[in-house]
Amino acid sequence: MSFARWFARGAGTASALAYRRIVAQARQPALYAGLGVPDSADGRFEMLALHLFVVLHRLKGERGDPACTALAQELMDRTIADLDANLREMGAGDLGVGRRVKRMAKALYGRIAAYEAGLDRGEAELRAAVRQSVFASAVPGDAQVAAVARYLRACRDALAAQPAAVLGRGEIDFPPAESGSREADRQSV
Repeated sequence: MSFARWFARGAGTASALAYRRIVAQARQPALYAGLGVPDSADGRFEMLALHLFVVLHRLKGERGDPACTALAQELMDRTIADLDANLREMGAGDLGVGRRVKRMAKALYGRIAAYEAGLDRGEAELRAAVRQSVFASAVPGDAQVAAVARYLRACRDALAAQPAAVLGRGEIDFPPAESGSREADRQSV
């Protein structure tokens, strides 16, 4: 099955718009240069996971809204399909793609659970989740971890201020990637 046709067919849907915005935000240079997220395949995956999480977290808050519930499921489906397509585009063999996508999906669900727990349990837990996920392949300073945790909360707060009807249409607006930075943190890194 060609995923290009699937994406083209649904290119005007709420999930397509929301996913494009998630991916665009996850690619913001300020996340890597300003917040110190590793600019690597792992770092980019982590930023996709973080932004997907904050959108799903917000949509979860609208349990009674069928458009938001449907959008959450469509976003997960679209993300998994995109991971599959990207692996194939990078030349992964057909036999290994399924296993790799399953590992990546499991990692996504793990990130979602860790960030959810971090937001529920407080700053120390959130920073631990950020350190373990975003910086798993790097040795960050405490200021970098704090900056990413601040940015995640800024995203959560920005999405909380957006009406459910707007989110249900996929019109997601993230705060600037720099919203996690502080001059004092930059100097201490």
